[in-house]
Amino acid sequence: MLMVTAVALIDADGRVLVQQRPEGKPMAGLWEFPGGKIEPGETPEAALIRELREELAIETQTACLAPAAFASEPLGERHLLLLLYICRKWRGIPQAVEAQALKWVRPVELHNLPMPPADKPLIGLLDALI
Repeated sequence: MLMVTAVALIDADGRVLVQQRPEGKPMAGLWEFPGGKIEPGETPEAALIRELREELAIETQTACLAPAAFASEPLGERHLLLLLYICRKWRGIPQAVEAQALKWVRPVELHNLPMPPADKPLIGLLDALI
């Protein structure tokens, strides 16, 4: 089981931030919600705070992370469990530190982006929540 945490950062205009996976990584070029693997001994929230610092150069707190949904998807010989949070408060301006690009989009626009299979079922939920 591969445990991954991700976030839908939502700006004041109701747009969601997605990042494009860089060349050389699995699923390169696809758009995804920021986040990453939960390391041994880490809580999902701590992993997400660490990943946001590493990937986007922003800071947030556990209190700003609202659990929203999860996705379960086969991933080769492993199985991915993706925990999605919503975050509306952070410090800093998101930067593409590890991603190829960043994009702010309306939830309905996510349907038109090539995204990993685990992210796709979360789009409708986000559209209803935002």
